[in-house]
Amino acid sequence: MKIAIIGKGNVGSALQAGLSRNGHDVRPVGRGDDLSAAAEFADLVILAVPFSEVDNVTRKVTDKIAGKVVIDATNALNPDYTLAVASNTSGAEELQKKLPGVKVAKAFNTSFASAMATGQVKGEQLAGLVAADDADAKAQTLSLVEQLGFDPIDAGPLANARLLESLALLNIKLGFVQGYGPNSGFRLVH
Repeated sequence: MKIAIIGKGNVGSALQAGLSRNGHDVRPVGRGDDLSAAAEFADLVILAVPFSEVDNVTRKVTDKIAGKVVIDATNALNPDYTLAVASNTSGAEELQKKLPGVKVAKAFNTSFASAMATGQVKGEQLAGLVAADDADAKAQTLSLVEQLGFDPIDAGPLANARLLESLALLNIKLGFVQGYGPNSGFRLVH
């Protein structure tokens, strides 16, 4: 599959490594790169930028991503590590409203970048939680999650991105405020 990853930071780089290892044609793009060309090239786009950049990025690629799956891997956080959206919505739902012709899925935001390429921490498989309304978007995203090594978990409709974004905030606070570090993560025993 041809995948554009918008964002060359820790998350984007880790996803690039894992997805490339699994045979995907991955094109990472960052600030100063031709986002429009990468979006046009891709069958699927992963958004891995700071939440404050989402509007800026989507304005540049809207016409190139119509009908495509867009995986929102962002953390909807303010600089002070509080949620950047109200409790009755999520960053992913707001993205879907801005891009009605796109199939948005929420994934890759509840694990640290250090686990993104393998889906594991200390030999333990992490939960790869995916929320989406569109069945095709959910299926494609769950497949990628599984290929990377995560335990693919259907987390329900896109509205459940509200919970995934809160879980991501908890993960960050456990890792960096409570001192568990980035070599930690969540599993779902099932």
